Formats: sequence, C-alpha cells, structure tokens
Amino acid sequence: MHRKKKKKSTTTDSAGAAAGVAQELSRLQSQGDGSAAGGGEAASAGSAGSGRRKTDAELKFEQAQRKRLEAKAEKLASKSHKERVADFNAYLESLSEHHDIPRVGPG
Repeated sequence: MHRKKKKKSTTTDSAGAAAGVAQELSRLQSQGDGSAAGGGEAASAGSAGSGRRKTDAELKFEQAQRKRLEAKAEKLASKSHKERVADFNAYLESLSEHHDIPRVGPG
C-alpha cells in the first residue's frame, strides 16, 4: 500500500512567523544560559560538565544571532498580515509590464 506524504505546513501570518522566531530565540537563550552575560572564561566555566568551552568568537556570534532574531521578531510583529499584503500589492503595481507573465498558446 502506498501512503500519502503529509505536506509540511508553512506559516505565512505574522503570528506564526513571530512564534517561530520566538521559539528560535528561546532555544538560543536556553542553550547559552547566561553565556553572553559574563566574560569568556567565567561564562564558559558553567559548561565544564559537557567538556567543551565556548570561545570568545562563539559567544559573540551567539550574541549577534540573538540580536538579529530579536530585530526580526520586532519587524514581523510591527505589521499585520493585511498591511503586508497591501504593501506587496503596491510593490507589484509599481513594477513595469516587463515582469508580467507572457501569454503563451493559441487564442
């Protein structure tokens, strides 16, 4: 017997996208557990149980990634789906006819 594959759900609304960004942000924060708060060695001393310390570059990268995710969440939450659709439609209206789909076939 053949089983149908489930389609992957995609979120296009701002609530779903913001929730995804929030989940990623919380995952990063729980992964760091205060690693961005202190210095390089003081912060990574808490992760000595895992046997691996994070370098200064890794800590800076995680901090920058958190900032980017926070900015993305704020940007997504600032507009509603209806406003984004209106902006996109205005953008499409401003394009020249060169970008239109060409007519193909008889008739």
